[in-house]
Amino acid sequence: MDGNSGLRQEVGAVDVSFVMPCLNEVLSLEPCIMACREALDMIAARFGLTGEVVVADNGSTDGSQALAERLGARVVPVAEKGYGAALRGGFMGARGRYLVMGDADGSYNFREAPDLIGALIDGADLCMGSRFKGGIAPGAMPWKNRYIGNPLLTGLLNVLFGSKIDDAHCGLRALTKDCFERLRLEGDGMEFASEMVIKAVLKGETLAERPVTLSPDLRDRPPHLRPWRDGWRHLRYLFMLSPWWVFTLPAMIMAGAGALILALAGAAAVMAPRQLFFFGDYWVILAGSLVSLGHLAAIMGMATHLHQVRSGYRAPAPWVTRLAGVITLESMLIAGAAATALGLIDLGAVVYAWSARDFVRAVNVLPAVLGVMLLTLGAQSVLGGFLLAILSGNQAGFLAPAATRPRLRAVSNDAPEWRDAA
Repeated sequence: MDGNSGLRQEVGAVDVSFVMPCLNEVLSLEPCIMACREALDMIAARFGLTGEVVVADNGSTDGSQALAERLGARVVPVAEKGYGAALRGGFMGARGRYLVMGDADGSYNFREAPDLIGALIDGADLCMGSRFKGGIAPGAMPWKNRYIGNPLLTGLLNVLFGSKIDDAHCGLRALTKDCFERLRLEGDGMEFASEMVIKAVLKGETLAERPVTLSPDLRDRPPHLRPWRDGWRHLRYLFMLSPWWVFTLPAMIMAGAGALILALAGAAAVMAPRQLFFFGDYWVILAGSLVSLGHLAAIMGMATHLHQVRSGYRAPAPWVTRLAGVITLESMLIAGAAATALGLIDLGAVVYAWSARDFVRAVNVLPAVLGVMLLTLGAQSVLGGFLLAILSGNQAGFLAPAATRPRLRAVSNDAPEWRDAA
């Protein structure tokens, strides 16, 4: 079969687009493009699909663009810097309904891509490659990445989001163009790899995984990847997309612990008004702080969840749907006003009792702590209600639809260059 049989250069739709982010990869670009062309021949023979090779250039200065065009690839310039930005720009400029992504450093074997395309044809929206199932050549991956970074980050991603992926950071993967558009990916750096998997899980996309291999790259310089910096970017991104673990669960623990301490302290004070038994004044003050912090964390968790729902990559949780007509701006304002009123009444009683004792120091701080806590909860409810309404598109009902806009826009239709929409 002719080497160009699976490759179409004319303007128009094709079936498969191989997209490679590129920043000064002139030494390794040719074998990568040739491997893509071989893979397209295999895809054409196996599935009858046509394709193209897209090089998403991130500002190369070594002649990578000219080499790519000479080898029959289509160059899409991407002005916004970063691995994720280059891939997003390449995906948006791609003409295929199936997208294959892989690095342009020669470390991935693009001839293994037909299996990934086969998974998409069989119904998957995103097919991940797994280097741990396919094989890692000696020297292809630093030991700290292979035995520490990747297993820990992949394991944490699976725990936080239930993704069940063996290798969440493999750079060779395939997805449908429709899936890419639904995910609304925003990451500019290496965290883009985690973002894709997380949002695919949150959106309920169908995931698959196929074995791929990893070889030493062909560069004569260090890779763009910085293990500790990029590992931290991945880690923080995992938590930024998981409001349950960052806000809601800690809120439940703090509020529950604080409420329990206050209840026990209150029971002890009723039985022996001059004592709090084990839960002394310091414990009561701590408990009031825990309840206040838990309430604030719960509001932050709700705000984050609603923001992700409004952004289009998370479905509303069942409790959001059930309480949508109950928790509104008005109900939070009413609850905040009621808590504030109760706090003022409580503190008024504390002051009255203090004056009745001729301003002698109180034996039990529980009433004062409860009054201050109620004032805090009231203020947080009012402010939190407005915050949720603003995040929900200035709607008192927090699940009202809101408009979104793409992160990238085309500068030119003839030679598309993609820049940040902001």
